[in-house]
Amino acid sequence: MRRGGVQTIAPHTLLLERSPAKEAEALRRVAIGLLQFSPNVIEGEEESVLIEVSTSLRLFGGLRRLRSRIRATARTMGFSADIGCARTAQAAWLHARAGGGASLKIERFARRLDRLSVALLPSARPIEEWLDNLGCRTLGQLRRLPRAGLQRRCGKAINEALDCALGEAPEVFGWLEAPPTFSARVELPDRIEHAEATLVYGQGLIAQLVGWLVSHYLAVTRLHFVLEHERGREAIPPTTIDIALAEPTWSDGHLVRLLRERLARIEIAAHMIAVRLEVDDVQPLAPPSETLFPEPGGTLEDHARVMEVLTARLGAENILRPEPVPDYRPEVANTWVAAVGKPPKPIPLPQMPRPTWLLDKPIALLMRDHRPYYGSPLRIVSPPERLESGWWDGELQTRDYYVAQGGDHSFYWIYQERLGSRDSDETRWYLHGLFG
Repeated sequence: MRRGGVQTIAPHTLLLERSPAKEAEALRRVAIGLLQFSPNVIEGEEESVLIEVSTSLRLFGGLRRLRSRIRATARTMGFSADIGCARTAQAAWLHARAGGGASLKIERFARRLDRLSVALLPSARPIEEWLDNLGCRTLGQLRRLPRAGLQRRCGKAINEALDCALGEAPEVFGWLEAPPTFSARVELPDRIEHAEATLVYGQGLIAQLVGWLVSHYLAVTRLHFVLEHERGREAIPPTTIDIALAEPTWSDGHLVRLLRERLARIEIAAHMIAVRLEVDDVQPLAPPSETLFPEPGGTLEDHARVMEVLTARLGAENILRPEPVPDYRPEVANTWVAAVGKPPKPIPLPQMPRPTWLLDKPIALLMRDHRPYYGSPLRIVSPPERLESGWWDGELQTRDYYVAQGGDHSFYWIYQERLGSRDSDETRWYLHGLFG
């Protein structure tokens, strides 16, 4: 109907302008997301996506499970799907246009083809009225028409489409190639003021990301979820959520769980109009472990995912791990960094023994009979470890460290300040660490 007629009959009808460019963009997003199920994907005609799944059935547990996962992926990206499956792409397309279904044998599809409407075939729609006057309303009746006469009057397209559907003619496709880099954006249908409400759109972007990763045999280690705010005079910069991963992954469920935890903790200062997902750190996808007897308590990947969830829930500043620093001073040699991130680079450690328990502040020791005293006289049991470091940052340390044993056979890490130290010219003894 025309716009004027619609508004006359139903003046409260909401009219939206169709955008072919956005429809094509949406179809491309769905096609890239479905690359996770097969490397052979193509954008078909009339808002369809064709997937060659003959090599994927066993991997995903059969046709029924694969169809369920494809439908769930499309739903996650905000679309509903009618899925058809057949031996040929044209037959599967006709199944989907008829509401869905599967025909794994050409003979079975041929019987169903005879009952389908002529209007389903794009090449037959321009002459649908002429065919109706001939009494030809189904594809079965169309097949019974003389091929030569039909081709002479209507061209080759109808016969070629039927031959491709029945496997009597080859089908040639140019498969979709994923872009070399990933960046996806989706506009929100309305202004949103709560960050958690954008999760449903983030799930669609993550589904698209997984398809891109699988197509390139990559796993992501860091991504950015960007919340774009309203534009205008009082516009503010976008809010960026950085998600760092301890282990490379391409699991959509794990990425969605991390995003949900981060969105629950963030506060937004202005309404949001769009969300964007960007990836800047990927690694080649590692093959799965082939260990015959898996380790109890889960794999290293399972442990890394637990740490990532805790970091997303409690904050990176509350989940820390020790990391050595190339410095001989004990107070500086160890630092705490975020548990999720790039692994530390190997650093050569001192050859002399050092305790695991380092005191926050060294304790000055008493001297009795010219020996350091801590509950009992301490006996030196190791050669000295001389330390002269820190002159470049104004924190000079000139110390001799020893391992000492007390009367109860406990071991202590003590040091003696040498002459010329920055604190005093007198030598003094301090307790700096305890051995287990």
